[in-house]
Amino acid sequence: MGEALRGLGVSPGRTAGPVIRMAGPPALPQPRPATDPGAEAAAAAHALEAVAEDLERRAASAGDPEAADILEAQAMMARDPMLGDGVEDNCRAGMDAAHALDAAFAVHRRALVEAGGYFAERAADLDDLRNRAVAAALGLPPPGVPAPGHPFVLVAEDLSPADTAGLDASVLALVTEKGGPTSHTAILARGRGLPAVVGCAGALSLDDGTLVSVDGATGEIAIGLSGADAERVRAADARERAELARGEGPGRTSDGHPVKLLLNIGSARDLADGAEGVGLFRTEFLFLGRRTEPSLEEQVTAYSEVFSRAPLVVVRTLDAGTDKPLPFLGLPQEPNPALGVRGLRVSRLLPGVLDTQLEAIARAADATGAEPWVMAPMVTTAGEAAEFAARARARGIARVGVMVEVPAAALHADRLLREVDFLSIGTNDLSQYTLAADRQHPGLADLLDPWQPALLELIGRCAEAGRAAGKPVGVCGEAAGDPRLAPVLAGLGVTSLSMAAVCVPAVRAALATRTLTECRELAAKALADGL
Repeated sequence: MGEALRGLGVSPGRTAGPVIRMAGPPALPQPRPATDPGAEAAAAAHALEAVAEDLERRAASAGDPEAADILEAQAMMARDPMLGDGVEDNCRAGMDAAHALDAAFAVHRRALVEAGGYFAERAADLDDLRNRAVAAALGLPPPGVPAPGHPFVLVAEDLSPADTAGLDASVLALVTEKGGPTSHTAILARGRGLPAVVGCAGALSLDDGTLVSVDGATGEIAIGLSGADAERVRAADARERAELARGEGPGRTSDGHPVKLLLNIGSARDLADGAEGVGLFRTEFLFLGRRTEPSLEEQVTAYSEVFSRAPLVVVRTLDAGTDKPLPFLGLPQEPNPALGVRGLRVSRLLPGVLDTQLEAIARAADATGAEPWVMAPMVTTAGEAAEFAARARARGIARVGVMVEVPAAALHADRLLREVDFLSIGTNDLSQYTLAADRQHPGLADLLDPWQPALLELIGRCAEAGRAAGKPVGVCGEAAGDPRLAPVLAGLGVTSLSMAAVCVPAVRAALATRTLTECRELAAKALADGL
């Protein structure tokens, strides 16, 4: 093997095959005179509806529930009345359908980028919708994943949710020049068990047909392979996956120290065998894409389904606001959304939403006989933790915790634990706020690497507070699913790791190869130099 490229490994596994680059967006022809504005407006509206219907079909056939949710959200964006009105206005002003669509999408894109935070992240999704709608208006095939008729490594500038959700078995791995560890590409690749590397500069310079190996753990792309080299890489990965699949039982180090292995889920559809419960039940997936709040009864039904099927469930109350905008909340626009009203802070404006959710969780627990753990997102102070705990316990919820996602919470973990029963560290946001790096910024992926010593130090501080208080401290961010990092987190004192189901076997195996003493030595080394 010869030279190599390096990016950020975001979905473990190793494979090899020929590169196929994804085609770019459709070329927009020169504007043409629009002699019938009504016909142009109708053609543009038809293009948008065709895109929405295609996305809904993809959502219905998606095997990954998380992919289905994302595609349905995209379909809603295509049907946004404000977008439709902008397109129609452009047609009335004399634009043809394709250019009217392009101009309207450009206006909305600028607004998202200027809003920053989560909204800026959605600009890439809007670009995908624009490309699909323009292609439909021009009568061109929609942009998307190539189909060369043989297994290949897909290389792209970035991938939209529709692209990632529609991948078939011929795609061996994903490599993108943009994206970060919490991008849709990363999340969906992990859910499908595909090796993936993002933020890989120079990937698009690879010629189609170039044989490469992709290591989704280390982020290395090896170039200059022979056919025999590629076959050996694939065979080795198949053996390793088979060995991992044979592993079973609870998470523990080789000398028996327990580290619970839990799942991140959005609904009962995401439950899978092989884990010890649910460490992060993202309840916002019940709320996404809604124009009205889910009823108390609807929430009770959804929570009961999960509670009845898992031995342990850690429920995160609604994580809404800039991170996940929900239309029915009607939250005001903010100059800096990432630092604004989100997570538990939404309750300052709309306390009834949280009260209804806590009541639904309590009723579902009573109906199923379960004892769920319940935690609030974006808690910053001990006062916030105490107020949330009081509201939850008033409804009979016994185990109450909070998410640690900002440095202030990590620094005062001991004070938080005087008010609550457990902590769960969300490394995605904790990285963003600790390193002052937007989690979706394509040029800052290295700052969001969970090996950053500053992040590990904050995790260790939380774990130490948990040990002193005799209370559990888990990690539920994407870092929890990294098999190389798992022994380090165990060495820092973390008591549980919650991840995508596909990551559980490798993390279990990684823990089983180290004693607790060895894990602590790895943690000390990582704190010193980030490995």
